[in-house]
Formats: sequence, C-alpha cells, structure tokens
Amino acid sequence: MTDAVRRVFYVSDGTGITAETIGHSVLTQFQGVPFVTQRISFVDTEEKAHEAARRIRRVGEQCGMRPIVISTVISPELGAILADSGALVIDVFPPFIDPLQKELGVAWQPRVGQAHGLVNPSEYEARINATNYALSHDDGVDLDYDDAEVILVGVSRSGKTPTCLYLALHFGIRAANYPLTDADLDAAELPRKLRPHRRKLFGLTIDPERLHQIRKARRPGSRYATLEQCRWEVQVAERLFRQESIPMLSTTHTSIEEIASKLMATLGIERSML
Repeated sequence: MTDAVRRVFYVSDGTGITAETIGHSVLTQFQGVPFVTQRISFVDTEEKAHEAARRIRRVGEQCGMRPIVISTVISPELGAILADSGALVIDVFPPFIDPLQKELGVAWQPRVGQAHGLVNPSEYEARINATNYALSHDDGVDLDYDDAEVILVGVSRSGKTPTCLYLALHFGIRAANYPLTDADLDAAELPRKLRPHRRKLFGLTIDPERLHQIRKARRPGSRYATLEQCRWEVQVAERLFRQESIPMLSTTHTSIEEIASKLMATLGIERSML
C-alpha cells in the first residue's frame, strides 16, 4: 500500500484506445497504488513526440516521481524520443513482433496508422447502427425490443447506459436498457414489456453506498439520492433478478470491459472486437 500517486500516460500514434485498454488491465493488478492517467493521442511526427516527451518530463519534475508511459507508437525513432522523457516507457508491440516474424516468415514493416487500414466497412456500419440503437433505446425511451440482442435491467445509475454504448462501439451489439422504477419495484414482478424478451435480459446491480455517492453528486438533497432509497431499490432489484432467474453482475468494482465480457459469455453472444 502506498499513498504516492503515480502518473501514467497512454501514448499512441493513433487514438490511444489500445494503449489505454491494455494499460488499464495491467494497472488494475496493482492494488493499493493510486494512479492518475492521461491519454496523448496521434503522436505521429517527431515534433509531436518531442512535445509529448517535454510534457511527460514536466509532470515527472513537478510530482518528483518518474511517470509511467504505456506506448503503442510504432516508429522506433518516435519511441526513442519518448524514452528521453525520463519516464518508464513500456512498449506494447515489441514482444509480439519477433515471434510473429518467425512464424509468418514476413518481415515487420512499421507504418504509422496502419491499423486503420484493417477497418471493415460492413463492421464499421454495424457498429454505427448498434450505437444508434443503444441511444434510441436508452433508459426505456423506446420499448420495442424485438431487434435487441441484449437488454440491461437495473436501477437508475447502475451503469446500464455506458455498458450499452461500449457493447455497441466495440462489438456492434444492439443493446437496450430498461430502468427499474419505483412502480416496477413495488410490483415485485418482471415488467410486462420485458417478459417476451426474458432470454435477452441481464441485470446490473451496484453497492448501495456507491449508488448513494453517484446519485448525491447528480441530484443532491433529493429522496432519489438518499442512502435509504438506494438500499431499498438495490435490495428489491436483486430479489427480482433472483426470483426471475435473471443473471446479474455488480458494477461496483468491475470495469466496463469486464462487464461486457462477462455479459457476453453468460448470454452466449460470440462477437470479436470490431
């Protein structure tokens, strides 16, 4: 356990999503170490690399501790510039290059932004359509669930919307979500609109204390945000999930990537990342 905050930079010659995803997965294995993370995207020229290195170096000097850089920058020349920042630079790609060259019998040809050329137009369109679907079926706005592949159910602020958008953006999955209202919870039975789609349902729950914190920040002083209300809603929602044999997962200490993976495995949805 340490109180020293470590600054982490996800640096990429593209969007930085890969660096951030991998880095986040690794950093969560170090419990008790507080991290502050920041993404630096599109570092694809020497000028940008020098600017990123200066920025990282300044942060290290200000906090008195060496920053950590998780890098997916392809160019060795740009990588060398980043190394001059004085940070601990961890390159994501090098461990894969040599084994793949030997296996494939093809030499590595580093080209900045090459990953963008792998985008399949039909997969991209599926991702856009799924995102539009998630937005139009958010929080019970549209209750026509015939085309949904998954319907997330849970109390307000339990993480349904971000999970739906993640499933859409990364996997092209048409995900809707239904918020359990006081009326639904008082009825103590599955809402009528959800009954025909039971096999698509997945419940999200959350620790009442955490839910109280989230709601208090959103609507301070309201009954909606009281700890008593949060405890009651979560308790009744979980009872409903068990009663109706709906699989459920707590989002309290679970990353959105893990929520999506467990949900897909539980519901038998097989989809590679688009």
